[in-house]
Amino acid sequence: MATLKEILTRRPVAATIRLTVPAGGAKPAPPVGPALGQYRLNLMAFCKDFNARTQKYKPETPMAVTITAFTDNTFEFTVKSPSVTWYLKKAAGIESGSSRPGHVTASTITLKHVYEIAKIKQSDPYCQYMPLESISKSIIGTANSMGIKVQKELD
Repeated sequence: MATLKEILTRRPVAATIRLTVPAGGAKPAPPVGPALGQYRLNLMAFCKDFNARTQKYKPETPMAVTITAFTDNTFEFTVKSPSVTWYLKKAAGIESGSSRPGHVTASTITLKHVYEIAKIKQSDPYCQYMPLESISKSIIGTANSMGIKVQKELD
């Protein structure tokens, strides 16, 4: 049962907005401007806060951000690290995966690459309590579906 304080402090949610914004590159221009503007949210406050939170990443790194807009024109947002596929493409040095995964190998990476990606993904809110081994297995599965071969060591 919720306490009286929780009920009184709960704010009605107007919308949940999901965007992919380059790290440190949030500007009031599209796609950020129109998405937040329609809910009358403070664009500059979001841009400053987002850019501050993502400054440790290289510029142009695609960051997934989920913005919760409330009816009183306030907002909260969570930033997730880039997708596993983006990291795999960077590690393998390719633009896109294989057009025929399982038949044509697009590139090869090592288990060390997989482990490094898993360590980064473990900081994400939804992977926080997952063991590193489980995250690594998931990454290997993603790599296989992209046509990227995972080896113990590169020859």
